[in-house]
Amino acid sequence: MHKALLIPAFLLTATAAVAQDAPAHADGPGPNMVIEVAAADGSSKGTITLDLLEDKAPNHVARLVELAKAGAYDGVVFHRVIDGFMAQTGDVEHGKQDGDTSRAGMGGSDLPDLDAEFGDVSFDAGTVGMARAQDPNSANSQFFIDLAPAPFLDGQYTVVGQLVEGWDVLSAIKKGDAAANGSVEEPDYMLKVTIVE
Repeated sequence: MHKALLIPAFLLTATAAVAQDAPAHADGPGPNMVIEVAAADGSSKGTITLDLLEDKAPNHVARLVELAKAGAYDGVVFHRVIDGFMAQTGDVEHGKQDGDTSRAGMGGSDLPDLDAEFGDVSFDAGTVGMARAQDPNSANSQFFIDLAPAPFLDGQYTVVGQLVEGWDVLSAIKKGDAAANGSVEEPDYMLKVTIVE
């Protein structure tokens, strides 16, 4: 099942932005997801800390926590990264760095899809949203982190968190080919994902 962000091309062109300053989001009650990012050669690029918004999307946050605690996100690539827009990862089915990633972005987990939990949080730089297919109730394991404000996603995708540390690391994730919808050759990946309660 394809879990891509379904965004018209004209909106992507309009969002290609200038360099974005680090977002200033306060760390809330958590839980926090800590992602150690590695380059394709395995060298560490640093860590990203995401404050998961359990009060806004409890079912989606529970899914991220469950998969992270099970080690399912370890080794999963950032398969789609669009400069000035977002970095997408989380395909635990087809996105393992040490396997065939040609179908990364088309899978999920062996858990059922989730019903949307749209809320009042706007997509800004550093906002974490759940990727889905055309059906709003099709999010599963994949998520994306915005590299710039994307208010056109509001009310269309479930917001699950906010970046609180590691903007420089997020900004340095290897970008994909804009002509290929952000597909990344030899992508960076999530070396280790942990949950801090």
